[in-house]
Amino acid sequence: MDKQAVRESIIQGNTSLGIELGSTRIKAVLIDKQQKPVASGSHEWENQLIDGIWTYSLEEIWSGLQESYQHLKHEVWTLFDAELTQVGAIGFSAMMHGYMAFDKEDQLLVPFRTWRNSITAEAEKELTALFDYNIPQRWSIAHLYQAILNNETHVKDTVFFTTLAGYVHWQLTGEKVLGVGDASGMFPIDPQKKEYDSDMLEKFDQQVKGKQFLWKLKDILPTVLVAGESAGQLTEAGAKLLDPTGDLKAGIPLCPPEGDAGTGMTATNSVALRTGNISAGTSVFAMIVLEKELKNVHPELDLVTTPAGDLAAMVHANNCSSEINAWVKLFKEFADVSGFDISTEHLYEVLFKQALVGDKDCGGLLSYGYFSGENITHISEGRPLFVRTPDSLFNLANFMRVHLYSAFGALQIGMKILVEEEQVNIDRVMGHGGIFKTEGVAQRILAAAMDTPVSLMETAGEGGAWGIALLADYLKYAKQGQNLTDYLNIQVFGSNEGIEVVPDLEDVKGFEQFAKRYATGLPIEKAAVEFLN
Repeated sequence: MDKQAVRESIIQGNTSLGIELGSTRIKAVLIDKQQKPVASGSHEWENQLIDGIWTYSLEEIWSGLQESYQHLKHEVWTLFDAELTQVGAIGFSAMMHGYMAFDKEDQLLVPFRTWRNSITAEAEKELTALFDYNIPQRWSIAHLYQAILNNETHVKDTVFFTTLAGYVHWQLTGEKVLGVGDASGMFPIDPQKKEYDSDMLEKFDQQVKGKQFLWKLKDILPTVLVAGESAGQLTEAGAKLLDPTGDLKAGIPLCPPEGDAGTGMTATNSVALRTGNISAGTSVFAMIVLEKELKNVHPELDLVTTPAGDLAAMVHANNCSSEINAWVKLFKEFADVSGFDISTEHLYEVLFKQALVGDKDCGGLLSYGYFSGENITHISEGRPLFVRTPDSLFNLANFMRVHLYSAFGALQIGMKILVEEEQVNIDRVMGHGGIFKTEGVAQRILAAAMDTPVSLMETAGEGGAWGIALLADYLKYAKQGQNLTDYLNIQVFGSNEGIEVVPDLEDVKGFEQFAKRYATGLPIEKAAVEFLN
């Protein structure tokens, strides 16, 4: 890194800033004009289960954003002896789906309902039948319709509803817009028009006609934008909201706010046809860009879009790393009380590597890392569960291996439907997310679960914050007529194909044995939910 050149870029504003609000961390990444990350800042947070609803408060959203930005700003000063007062473009992204409804006074009507909630089963069933199109429980329209079915009084006062990314963008720019990828997790998109599906909008309005609401659905949804379109500018009030010190200047252009699925695709160069990426963190989802629409409606498969508006199949499992994180935290607590000085990062590395020496089938162990309900396996509430028989080979290696297997257990079920039943062709799959930080572990296990090669790029650990920074940077290239695929191929990734891991035959056989045990044991998980209710 040429620090002097980066310093000049920062001073002149030839940079782009991306901030993503993930499930457990808000991360800000600043990139230079070569699209390379030069500084970052973050804030750790966690959702709360309040009155049966997974939520984050507005206060947490803004304090977290401000802290992550201030950490970034401090790192810029420390590394480059430069004040961060301007950037070339900004982008905001966040976990997709969920429900934030506002009245005419711009007041939040009910606490933010995140994607993690499994409280819209009735809406999911009715809307999927109405549209002949899979509407998962976490989608924004499912939350709205369930509120209608529940006769919640706030619905009649709703004049706007959006996602978390859409909310943040609106507060900073005054623009009620949303990137098409994030919008496709609110309501079905017509991939030809890059707009909400007009026939389905009409069907919904007819469905709720008897309620005599003063709104039509399209009027309360955010306006859809595709990657490269202008999404407004940072206002004076918005600049002070993000940077209360007042150093950040207003007038900075913003790209369309996006969801974490779209930023993951961008960060792994997976927006072209027949490419895909698997993003693994608190949840895990695979995004595969389709050549054509699916033949059938599958509750395990969502149809969303890339940030450019191309149709993609999403296999989304609500749970991935939360249970692993909980066990690592317990091991860290043991190390601390025993007087061992070991960092959390090193502990993850040690435990993950130990998983590789475990039995291929995990020694007969079984786990369900269901911190919340799981849509793919139809589990309504989270009940983390670890199970073994008296003759299971219970040791640390198998224990860690089974939890890594379980992280991809529900995902594998959905991917089999996509590949085997729908016969979708996939040329390349890229891994992305924090679970891949320990080299060669989760990547190898995912390759076995998918029975397909999985590649990681050096930048995979940068995550969605880097992805939304790229989408912000893309604004100037879109003005020059370059499409998003070419921008990523030419400007960002070049010939970088990543490090590929081919599935090991014995690993594949071992995961299949685990998968059968996983499917057979699901009644135990369901019984745990019923017993504790």
